[in-house]
Formats: sequence, C-alpha cells, structure tokens
Amino acid sequence: MYPRLSTFHLAALVSIFTLSTACGAGSRFAPHDADPLTVVPHESDPGKVEVIRNEGRVVHILVALADNENQGIVPVSASLGDGSNPDTNLYWGAAFGVRTYFGKSKSWDLVEKLPGHKPDILERIVFRHHKKDVLIIADAYRGDKIRAAIVDTLASLSGRLRTNTVVEGKTMQIYGGADLVAFVGHNGLMDFDISDEFAAEDRKARDAIILACASRQYFKSKLLSSGANPLLWTTNLMAPEAYILHDAIEGWIADEDDAQVRTRAAKAYSKYQRISVKSAEGLLVTGWE
Repeated sequence: MYPRLSTFHLAALVSIFTLSTACGAGSRFAPHDADPLTVVPHESDPGKVEVIRNEGRVVHILVALADNENQGIVPVSASLGDGSNPDTNLYWGAAFGVRTYFGKSKSWDLVEKLPGHKPDILERIVFRHHKKDVLIIADAYRGDKIRAAIVDTLASLSGRLRTNTVVEGKTMQIYGGADLVAFVGHNGLMDFDISDEFAAEDRKARDAIILACASRQYFKSKLLSSGANPLLWTTNLMAPEAYILHDAIEGWIADEDDAQVRTRAAKAYSKYQRISVKSAEGLLVTGWE
C-alpha cells in the first residue's frame, strides 16, 4: 500500500516521469570536447594530497541538480528544475531527492549540513549509518555545472581526484578516497563529450553507481579505463531517484554480492514505479554486460 500523496508529491511524480522519458528525446546541446581539467586535490590546500586510510567505509554521492535551462531535458516544473535551488530540486530537496529521502530514512542519521566547499557545489550533507561504520558525503552540484559533476565522478573513480575533509573532528578522504562513488542526475554525456579517458592511477578497488539514463552505454569506456567496478548502472530511460541508491547502499553495506545489490535496487524501483521486478532488473544492471 502507498501513503496518500499530497498535490505536491503527485506533481513531482508526473514531473519525474516526464524527466525520465526526456533523456532519449534528443538534445538542444551540440557535443563538444571537455574543458581542460582543473582538479583541486584539497579543499583548503592546492598541494598534493597524501593517501590516507579512512577509519570506516565512505560513500561519496555526486548529485547534478536537475536544470531546465542548462541540461538537455524536457523541462519539469520551475521549482523542481531550478538547478540553483537545492531545497526544491528534483534530485535533492524534493520527495525522492537524495537529501530528503536519506534524511527520512531510519538507517541514517544526519551528521551535518554545510554550504558547498567550492563554487560548483551548493550544499553538502553528511550522514552516518545507524548500525555500521559507514559515512555518506553527498554534494549538490549546480545544474549548470553538470559537466563538473561528471568529471569529478570519473576522476574520483580513477583515483585522480582526492580531497580531505573533516567530519566530527576527524580528517577523512573523499572523492577518490571513498570506497563507493555514485553519480545521480541527467546523463550529461548525451549532451556533451568528455575526451579524457580517466586511466586508473592506483590499485584501490572502488565501486561505482551511475544513476542516469542509459548510463552503461555512455559511461562504459570511461569506467573500463578507470578500473572501477560497475556495481549498478542503467540500460535505458529511467528516473534516478534516491530510493534506488538507498537500497543498493544497504546491500553494499551488508557485503552482499553485486547481483544481490542489483536485486535490492530493482525491487525498490519496481515498488515506487509500479512496474514488474523483471522489468526493473532489465533497466538496473550490474557488471559489464
């Protein structure tokens, strides 16, 4: 049974469906090469960051806010598609956005909510798992900075990008220092090219979740060169909502194998989208094939 939805939530669901069908509808942006990479390895020190071992496991989620004006999507409502307002954005502050959904989860406690540490990012939130020694760092990238969000995701998965941050008085390493790196948002690679191949720069085994339309087709070559493990990505048009990520991470925390994590994610998608589990399993996949 589903709870009674408010008018806002019904509107959000309609808008989400519209957005999920927009990914393959053609883009108003012409492909072009990426701007030169400018990777700052430390939030306060531009010098080289020494690799450190985090005390517990770390998940870093990079969310590109939905943006009617700057992304090749069918526009959603003004508030859901305002890429400069995390509080109402489809992928952050709306009902199934990362900040809201994880904030209401019984599995996670909010540690802190912070302004972004660089201009591309509007807000950062930190969650700690209720039972396991796992932290989530989630960053809300401006909608017009989706390229930066994708570049940072790929640079993290290759080990090129690492930064240190302080959580509860302890220094920890994120981006490439995380054990699991996730991207959530529109598939910007449908709109533009990124020429860099992001070759692996270390031997750290990072898991990757890419929740964007047809992400396996568009991100495959980049992940192959990065050395990352594609724990979860997609084969077709979809709505990259936070319940998918939430349930997949729960399986990952429980040390389930990749197929079990995929099943958790598919069941969540089946429940909220009201489609069969088989259909959801065809959309949400793990591994290279």
